[in-house]
Amino acid sequence: MFLFKNPLCLYCFQPITPNYTWKTVFLAQLNRSICSHCEKQIIKITEPTCRICHRPKNELNQQFFKGELCLDCIRWEDAPKWKGTLTKNISIYVYNDFMAELIAKFKYRGDYALAKVFAEDIRQALQILTFDLIVPIPLSEVRLYERGFNQAEALLLEAGVTPSHILKRTHTEKQSKKNRQERIHLPQVFQIQPNSNQMETSQPTTNVIKNKHILLVDDIYTTGSTLRHAAQVLKQAGAKSIQSLTLARG
Repeated sequence: MFLFKNPLCLYCFQPITPNYTWKTVFLAQLNRSICSHCEKQIIKITEPTCRICHRPKNELNQQFFKGELCLDCIRWEDAPKWKGTLTKNISIYVYNDFMAELIAKFKYRGDYALAKVFAEDIRQALQILTFDLIVPIPLSEVRLYERGFNQAEALLLEAGVTPSHILKRTHTEKQSKKNRQERIHLPQVFQIQPNSNQMETSQPTTNVIKNKHILLVDDIYTTGSTLRHAAQVLKQAGAKSIQSLTLARG
């Protein structure tokens, strides 16, 4: 009897009506975590995009581009302090109203189960990326206590990936309360963990980082400041290159 009991959408809690075909049976799509109505509102980013930050280059965004880079990335790359710090960001989804609400419910309202919605797309994105270490952007101890979990780590765990905890973060005011200029000119809030015990090795963390290709993971790419600050610390510790994977490009 339970075989035919439709599960509920993790977002809207309406019954998920599966499409019973041979394809859905063999691809295990009967275990979907979100209903068709909600799924249709999740839009994936498609090419062309900015070569660095993955901002979509569509008709509405043409004025924000110069060649293969958006104006934001041109400004970052023109600053000697930041040039080449972040090799590339890959964002999976368009940051539309539905995605904004979905991430807010997951991130700020403690709905951990929503990480399952993104798991398969994250797994697929990871298959096309090359890296040695995968590192979630950390929360400060205060913010972790408030939220109950690190959303970036949750995304990786639900995708079946074990993250490396080589960064720690100093507590500051919420990013959402800062304007663009304040986000860009943040003081450095990231540090390297003094040891790498969480990586099942006793060697210093800097030895683990040296000459490695590192993939940072976060929920939203907005100005790129958070990712570049984290990448800067890793670069200074000897990392060879830093890319990032984010759910959405804000």
